[in-house]
Amino acid sequence: MKSKVLVVEDEELMRTILRQLLEDEGYQVLSADSAETALEIFSSNDVAVTLTDIKMAGKDGLQLLDQIKTIDDEAIVIIMTAYSSVDSAISALRKGAYDYITKPFVNEDLLQTVKNAFQTKELFRENRSLRRELSKHYSFLEIIGNSESLQEVFRLVEKVADTNASILIQGESGTGKELIARSIHFNSRRSVKPFLAINCGALPESLLESELFGHTKGSFTGATADKKGLFRSAEGGTLFLDEIAEMPQMLQVKLLRALQEHEVMPVGSSVAVKFDARIIAATNKNLENEVAENRFREDLFYRLNVIEISLPSLRERREDIPLLVKHFISKFAREQNTIEKAVTTEAMSALVNFNWQGNVRELQNAIQRAFILSGEEINIDNLPTKIKNTSENFFEMRDPKGLRPTLEEMERRYITDVLKTVGEDKNAAAEILDIDLSTLYRKLKRYEEI
Repeated sequence: MKSKVLVVEDEELMRTILRQLLEDEGYQVLSADSAETALEIFSSNDVAVTLTDIKMAGKDGLQLLDQIKTIDDEAIVIIMTAYSSVDSAISALRKGAYDYITKPFVNEDLLQTVKNAFQTKELFRENRSLRRELSKHYSFLEIIGNSESLQEVFRLVEKVADTNASILIQGESGTGKELIARSIHFNSRRSVKPFLAINCGALPESLLESELFGHTKGSFTGATADKKGLFRSAEGGTLFLDEIAEMPQMLQVKLLRALQEHEVMPVGSSVAVKFDARIIAATNKNLENEVAENRFREDLFYRLNVIEISLPSLRERREDIPLLVKHFISKFAREQNTIEKAVTTEAMSALVNFNWQGNVRELQNAIQRAFILSGEEINIDNLPTKIKNTSENFFEMRDPKGLRPTLEEMERRYITDVLKTVGEDKNAAAEILDIDLSTLYRKLKRYEEI
């Protein structure tokens, strides 16, 4: 594809001269005779460099520069003027112009300036690409685990990240819904723009509306200035709506309209304002059940649920617990500027077999407590009482040589024992184990291969 140059000049002869000059150099030239037309062209085309006259009928080149920079703060704009005043030059450069040339110009000088501008634009693109590659490399670091269920989530994130589709993340509290939302953002083309998050259940209805949609000065007591709101503050980026099921129904209506029209109505205003932000919502409730109980709007559910990501509980990926334990120990050692601690087999077994209702967040709290209370190593006595009590029967199991079994062997024995108890009824066993039936089948298949 040829590199696109947008020429903005209200004098037809000069516009024709510039077009011919640039096309002879191999550029694809788009032209406009006004700032208004130029904005329309810029918004709908991948323009690399804009070349605009500073003095035009209607909006001038400096006003056009401001508006282009609002759309793309990395836009390359070259200002042309027949008025070679230092004040105009400084004003243009301060507003973010790439360069400034005066008319009449030498053709070779103008072409060299445009060439330099394209090289700068390419550097911007390379830097953006590098940032995205770095984001891809680091965005999953805080989501620890090698289990197949978690890898399935990673694969789905990679597929949907660089789209604009709305995403609904469902999972129990503590499973890492916001981490997944951040991973989606940092693996998308929006990664260089803001990621903003709000808990929809943490604020009263009136305050939540103002936080989301903004307000005008004087619209209510305490509104001493205009406020943009999160939808507009996240322009070009991502807005994460956590605990979406807690949103009051009146606001659900306004949210639905915002998503349908891509515009918001600030509190106290009668003028709708456009926004461009990707919406990711999350909940620890089953939204289909909430819809059935008339607590959540069905049309909003389908608008949010274009792509659904279901996060597995920690009980469904117990094989990841040793990795998580090691990660948290390393983290707390760094924070306290001390050495890492080992975990005894007995303590690790207890951690693996505990029924973590609070998921990763509860595990992190338990490890932090144990790290603080322990000596050179973390043992069973450093863990909370409920974890010790749950695990006692597991420590009676030993292999024929009198050695304690591996964590995988302990899990296999436990699942086998549960299956025997329910007469090999896998549905009943999965319910007792509190794991998906597919997870149980996957584990049984792995045991057959050992």
